[in-house]
Amino acid sequence: MTDIGNAHPGGQAFELVLDKSENRVAEFEVRAKSPLQKLQHLLHANPTAVPAIVLLLSVAAFGFTVGPRFLSLFNLSLIIQQVTIIGVIGVAQTLIVITAGIDLSVGAVMVLCSVIMGKLAIATGLAAPLALLIGLAVGAGCGAMNGVLVTRLKLPPFIVTLGTWSIFFALNLWYSASETIRSQEVAKTAPLLQALGTPVDVFGARFTYGSFFMLGLVAFIWFVLNRTAFGRHLYAVGDDPDAARLAGIRTGRILFAVYVIAGMICALGAWALIGRIGSISPQAGQTANLDSITAVVVGGASLFGGRGSIIGTLIGALIVGVFRNGLALSDVDVLWQEFAVGWLIIVAVALDQWIRKVSA
Repeated sequence: MTDIGNAHPGGQAFELVLDKSENRVAEFEVRAKSPLQKLQHLLHANPTAVPAIVLLLSVAAFGFTVGPRFLSLFNLSLIIQQVTIIGVIGVAQTLIVITAGIDLSVGAVMVLCSVIMGKLAIATGLAAPLALLIGLAVGAGCGAMNGVLVTRLKLPPFIVTLGTWSIFFALNLWYSASETIRSQEVAKTAPLLQALGTPVDVFGARFTYGSFFMLGLVAFIWFVLNRTAFGRHLYAVGDDPDAARLAGIRTGRILFAVYVIAGMICALGAWALIGRIGSISPQAGQTANLDSITAVVVGGASLFGGRGSIIGTLIGALIVGVFRNGLALSDVDVLWQEFAVGWLIIVAVALDQWIRKVSA
């Protein structure tokens, strides 16, 4: 063994190592990724890729099996009309899901706001624009109630919104007295409430103002999520709330704001709902809760938070619309249509679990 600290010929002391010891730098083996792993990373980086591919394949499949009836401009535009409500409510649900929450009350909030708008405008004679504003305020109030229970009392969003769903639905039945306001009365007294149901013909296709309203809302929320600090904070809170808090993000305020915004979007969905069905019914929109969750999950959002896209939700809503429309044109019973949509949800969640393993 060589002495430690021997003098260098130049007079400078330095530490020597053992004779014949290993002096190579540590090396790490780099394993080549398999094609499946490359696909997994690609899908993780592009969460809307899967729903976009599924939508294209679904359109192609039903176009092949059903034929020109499905691929006609009128039918394709009809699908967009049919998913307007799901699309609007799905936007609200997406914001909640990104924060690792879930809102089971969105449908009840929507219907409650529609009833309040209708009763104020038709029964009390209040000006329709003012009735709309009050409906928006009620939606914001419902969202604030959810937000306070989640942020202040630290209750799980699932339990909170399950409870408020029952509360809002009961208030809806009480205030409406379980009575439906006919479309003729709405058209005569407050036509503004039906404005989003006005049809628009474009090159042989028929849309409604509600369809364009849904697309405009999706574009606006996309901008907020991808081009503003609020959007970045929202994803950070959903991905890791503790890390977000340490980074200086006020997670409680972000969560509260998200629930309030979601409530207001549900109120906008109420306006679209009135335009879609014409009348104002306390029994309308019964499947909106599950439909919105379906659109969000099929659209590639993760129920574990921190991952999701408004564009993906729109595509998810269109996938559900394409499946239901294509199966209906194929004379498939409604029971089996719901069966197919159920499998869509299961496959989407399983695929999300697989894609999330990239970050593990």
